Amino acid sequence: MRSNVPVVADLGAIIETLDARGRLVRVRSEVDPAHQLASIAAQFEGRPQALLFEKVRGSRWPVFIGLYWSRELLADLLGRPERSLPQHVASCIRNWQQRPVDPVVAPRGPVLEVTEKEVDLTALPVPTHADRDGGPYFDAAVVIARDPDSGVRNASIQRFMVVARDRLAINIDAGRHLEAYLAKAARRGEPLPFTLNVGVGPGLHFAAATPAEAAPIDTDELGIASELDGAPLQLVPGTTSPVEMAAQAMFALECEMVPGEVHPEGPFAEVTGYYATVAPRPLVRVKRIHRRRQPVFHTILSGVEVFNSVGLLGEANVLALLQRQVPGVKDVYFTHGGCGFYHAVVQMSPTRAGWSRQALMAAFAAFPPLKMVTVVDDDVDIRDPSDVEWAMATRLDPVHGILTVDKVFGHGLNPSFPNYLGAKVGFDATRPFPYTPLHDRARVRPVSLDGVDLVIPQPVKQPQ
Repeated sequence: MRSNVPVVADLGAIIETLDARGRLVRVRSEVDPAHQLASIAAQFEGRPQALLFEKVRGSRWPVFIGLYWSRELLADLLGRPERSLPQHVASCIRNWQQRPVDPVVAPRGPVLEVTEKEVDLTALPVPTHADRDGGPYFDAAVVIARDPDSGVRNASIQRFMVVARDRLAINIDAGRHLEAYLAKAARRGEPLPFTLNVGVGPGLHFAAATPAEAAPIDTDELGIASELDGAPLQLVPGTTSPVEMAAQAMFALECEMVPGEVHPEGPFAEVTGYYATVAPRPLVRVKRIHRRRQPVFHTILSGVEVFNSVGLLGEANVLALLQRQVPGVKDVYFTHGGCGFYHAVVQMSPTRAGWSRQALMAAFAAFPPLKMVTVVDDDVDIRDPSDVEWAMATRLDPVHGILTVDKVFGHGLNPSFPNYLGAKVGFDATRPFPYTPLHDRARVRPVSLDGVDLVIPQPVKQPQ
């Protein structure tokens, strides 16, 4: 079935492609999924290569990690220049909003090659990452659910802790559509069925990470995956409920939540670099496990992988909205120091006084998890922290250039937003408008070194 499926929609084909391009590190020694796997992976984090752990203790199947921790790798896979990824994603979402392409539901697909006779989550190579994590976690799987009232599909990425052979505990971020679905199911006195799809391509992953501001609750955001893949997303019917599964997934779990059933979940090392706390959270019953004949389990490392996946979607949404609302906006970057969620740097060329401040407010509206926004001119490299700091140090007016908003909704994983409520701050680090030569950057004239006779010695290190 792979022949008519785009490479980027099939994790197996992705792994083969990365391997052929020298972008796959194979770990052939047996590793323990509890801590050791993540510890080894962390030493490769950020490199333009992913890792495949071929032998994982206690399981028959390998584990793949690192698909999103390098934008260079991701851009190469998608066939796009690295700097253009946010614009590409924003364009795909805009095309979906205007001309949505529905997924195709086929009777069979690779994920249905094997249906396990019994549900046993302990047979899967689910890793435990950080020292104090509460247990093994599914952290890269895509949830597909249906609105209990309208039947509209939704995709999302949540974290799931394994708590028994057939039980998971889920953390649902406040404001997510899945939270609204569960509330609707409770009002109807029904369980909420959904599928958990492990090992999918970037198109479906990005569709699941698209902010609600870009994909309202009454739209089927699975179509975003079709747009990113360049072909309709393929689904297969559920066998225990009316909720579909991703046909190309490596594993698919058919699950349900009974409103009111909870279980302690956590701790978990989150994208913030802090541990999420233990609390009673919805209990998930796993009804059935489907898989490919030779599946690969996919996980991500909290940190750069999230910065480059979810953060990329945030960038795309903020960029698209700002370019519609604020003249002169050129680019947006979610910084890694801001956890890929909380600090956006906006590059613009203001066309009149006040537009830079308008960009601050529009950015917060476009992506509610943001805590900080910095706006700079188009002569500043927004991906260079030193250049952004230079603009703040030389162009920011602390009296008039700082915007604060108190008691506003933010991201609950950020410890400075207890109960999702906190303060936000914006920095206008642009030149005063209209521009004067006083704020022009000093530049050296570019010159080629071709034909220049150079003697460049290698420094000799002195003994300490």
